[in-house]
Amino acid sequence: MTCRPVRSLLALCCAASCLAHLSNARAAEPLTPVRGITIGPLENALHPGRGYASEPYERALRLSRRWGATWVSITPFGRTLDLHPTGVDLTFEAPFEQNRRDVLAAIRMAHAQGLRVLLVPHLWVESGGWRAEIDPGSDEAWQRWAEGYGRFLLAWAEVAREGEADMLSVGVELRSWVTTARAPSFIDLVRQVRQIYPGPLTYSANWDDVDQTVILGDLDVIGINAFYPLTDKEDAGLPELLKGGRQVASRVRKLSAEWQRPVLFTEIGYTTRADPAIRPWEWPDSMKNVKVDQRAQALAFEGLVAPLLDEPSFLGFFVWRIYADPDDQSQEAEWGFSPLGKQAELVVRDAFTAWWAADGPMEPGATLVRWKAETPGMF
Repeated sequence: MTCRPVRSLLALCCAASCLAHLSNARAAEPLTPVRGITIGPLENALHPGRGYASEPYERALRLSRRWGATWVSITPFGRTLDLHPTGVDLTFEAPFEQNRRDVLAAIRMAHAQGLRVLLVPHLWVESGGWRAEIDPGSDEAWQRWAEGYGRFLLAWAEVAREGEADMLSVGVELRSWVTTARAPSFIDLVRQVRQIYPGPLTYSANWDDVDQTVILGDLDVIGINAFYPLTDKEDAGLPELLKGGRQVASRVRKLSAEWQRPVLFTEIGYTTRADPAIRPWEWPDSMKNVKVDQRAQALAFEGLVAPLLDEPSFLGFFVWRIYADPDDQSQEAEWGFSPLGKQAELVVRDAFTAWWAADGPMEPGATLVRWKAETPGMF
């Protein structure tokens, strides 16, 4: 990965301004740039002793640190039956109280490893629909849904407060709510969360609707699930992918300037297949005759990330994802999103150890990259 230091006074002032805004969101130390990995739960109840707070999860934390990560994202789920919900079932593979205890322990274990934690309460739609298309129907139905989602969100805000999570996402890809006239009811929930949790808040917008998301002014960090397409050409080389990455960086700069907030990619990822940068959001489980292509995944990561590291308004990113048992291969196919043990792992590790514009002025004698990753899976 090729990264150049940003030396202009204007750029450094922008970075300082963004991070200063975050320091006012909480009495604790200000947030630092986010070099993050999402550690997902094992989405199957047949994995006892291998989820959050387990010994395998401890290994996932150690692996994250060795990659150079400074943050992890933890994603407890709640369930809705379909896209016309009345509320959220807090049970996900285990009773809520057990999940609550495990997530609290998982936060504390991450802190003990020197990692900061983003807590992301996530929705699972049982029918297979996309949460962005939730539509309860009438005004009364929307009110019931807001109350039901509020119970789910506030329950996890309590966990974030008790566990002293370092940031909380108040939602994930809720387009039909936060980009429409329904948004004021969501802002009400954000303000209720602030009565419980004292830390900085973000929201995980989808990459193609963040510009229409009207709640950003009530947050501290603009969060994006950043599955941006970098090209529409098959077999695109690195120059073409970097061009797409620079366009993304320009969008980040504009969005940050408009809202005077730093931008965080709450998820980034590419599948391990040919041309993953054309439609990065496509899940591999629905594909047939997939050809595994580690190089294409690695180039897509580099194309997106490299231009962003020179952007001072860019707070960082979370890789999507590894699992609470890093040795468990049952959660997705070989062509899935995880970079673990693949060429993309090297790109992520090099990015984590590079000097970013958001890090501020380089210290005299500092190097752009502290060490170079050479062997994937070595940890």
